[in-house]
Amino acid sequence: MPGTDPEPRTVRANGITLAYRVRGPKDAPPVVLLHARGADGADWAEIAPALAAGPRRVYAPDLRGHGRSDWPGGYAYEAMRDDVLAFLGALGIARADVVGHSLGGAVAYSLAQHSPRLVRRLVLEDVPAPFPLDPPRPPAERPGGDLPYDWAMILATDQQRNAPDPVWWDHMGRITMPTLLIGGGPTSLIPQEQIAALAELLPDARRVTIGAGHLVHEARPEEFLAAVGEFLSPADRTPS
Repeated sequence: MPGTDPEPRTVRANGITLAYRVRGPKDAPPVVLLHARGADGADWAEIAPALAAGPRRVYAPDLRGHGRSDWPGGYAYEAMRDDVLAFLGALGIARADVVGHSLGGAVAYSLAQHSPRLVRRLVLEDVPAPFPLDPPRPPAERPGGDLPYDWAMILATDQQRNAPDPVWWDHMGRITMPTLLIGGGPTSLIPQEQIAALAELLPDARRVTIGAGHLVHEARPEEFLAAVGEFLSPADRTPS
């Protein structure tokens, strides 16, 4: 049924088990979708079918500490990046388009900095620049009950958000592949001037604003797909 999500599969990558969902023909160009903090691969259920119709082979993993992937206790952005790097290797994916939202976008730009040959095109949805927060984000209080993510991941990513590694900004110039930055506009919790700063720094960037707040692909899926589909198409473009 349209809008439903396939059952997740699993793969061993970087010493842990990652769950992922996949759509589209096996021989179609690959696209990897990286979700925001607290979500999982099912967050792309309304987006993945349309991208797969490209045709594209669309992969939506659960990041470590989320959903059905392992919750190993270490949640550095670099560890999440290395998970995705190993995920691509385990599935035999030599090059892919990568789309990341919020935390997933930070993982995506870290991957693009570290292994630019792996990323054909990069889409960053409402992703903050790695600037220290002033004032810092206060310590979070754990909600009651069972959570679909590891609470230790929240604490670890808050710490990194408050005091990001300066190298994350210093290495932005390594992201030389075409990059689309999608901002959520003035109602987003992400300062939109940070997205503008990223767009100015990246060598081959374009920026669009979809006034939907932080959850752009959820609140305005048609506009999100129009922007991303145009940017990634034609899906069978010969890699340069």
